[in-house]
Amino acid sequence: MNRFMLAVILSMALIGCTNKEAPPAKSTAEKASAADTQAGKAIAERDCKECHGLNGGGAAPAIPHLAAQRESYLLASLKAYKEGKRTHAALRDKMGHMSEADLRSLAAHYASLPPVANVPVKDGPLVFPYERGKKLATACTKCHDEDGNSKIPGIPSLAGQQPLYFVAAIQEYLHAERKTAPMHAMLRRLDKLERESVALYFASQTPAQRTAPAGGDVAAGGPLTAVCGGCHGPQGVSTDATTPGLASQDAKYLVDAIKAYRKTRKHEGMRHSIADLSDRDIENIAAFYTVQKSRPAEKGQTFIQDLAEKCNRCHNADTDNPAMPMPKINGQDKDYLIMALRAYRDDRRESTMMHRMSLPYSDSIIESIAALYASQPAK
Repeated sequence: MNRFMLAVILSMALIGCTNKEAPPAKSTAEKASAADTQAGKAIAERDCKECHGLNGGGAAPAIPHLAAQRESYLLASLKAYKEGKRTHAALRDKMGHMSEADLRSLAAHYASLPPVANVPVKDGPLVFPYERGKKLATACTKCHDEDGNSKIPGIPSLAGQQPLYFVAAIQEYLHAERKTAPMHAMLRRLDKLERESVALYFASQTPAQRTAPAGGDVAAGGPLTAVCGGCHGPQGVSTDATTPGLASQDAKYLVDAIKAYRKTRKHEGMRHSIADLSDRDIENIAAFYTVQKSRPAEKGQTFIQDLAEKCNRCHNADTDNPAMPMPKINGQDKDYLIMALRAYRDDRRESTMMHRMSLPYSDSIIESIAALYASQPAK
């Protein structure tokens, strides 16, 4: 009896030890995933490490980090290069020699890697376009006032003006396509991003309400603006970033500008629209627009933060949706993000949604949003 009890106890002990030490059996899916990852690692070491390293980090600026990226997005991107939907000769060639299984394994490998550690943004603290523009705009205050509401007859107000139009106007002054003043020489010292930043600053200021000018008839000018509203918006409040707002503008400037389209300013549509207007008609139109209430064209003070909130809805989601693959962008290489956003904006990379979202954004906006996400910890 004692021997029997001892045998039972020993058997139970052995069973207990066996259950404790044996790892749980892997499911078929787990085994397949492990096999995919190992196969993907071999492909990465053979074909990808020169640009993306063994750790999945971009080896140079404008090369994306792939480590810890969503697997569905990686697979979709690899297929896009294979099918020529993304333009990159070397990648298209490499992907073209890979099978569907190879692409899946490569995506599984990079998705399994830990995130690449952040590299501090070399340009120092983040400076958004509005703050940069506010600083640069101090050079404009002598003529256009601090908030862009000019008080000098014949000098345009810049407050609330559409930003893309503002940048285009600067170009016309620089190319002598408009009547220039000595102060316009300072514009040559500004690079493209600085011009866009100044434009955003003034676009975000509130236009001051003006009284009726001494010349011109407001009531007579109203009906004459029917042809103008199609482009410049109701009562001259433009909703198109490339078309100037006319509401609350200086009356003398408007008169001079409209007349300039008769001879010096190049715009066939405008020249045709004003062809039958008399000088008195032009004065009446200017009077009408001068007294209209306007509003800021942009909200530059919080523009980047507001834009980031929109981006986070898709790119910071906790789930990976294979039906709509979205990349993680926190901690991504800044130069790569800039390149990708410009490609979407300029319709050089396929994505209807991203093209729509990035279409209105200038390079200064794109660089700032890229810098913001590049500075965030990767997950």
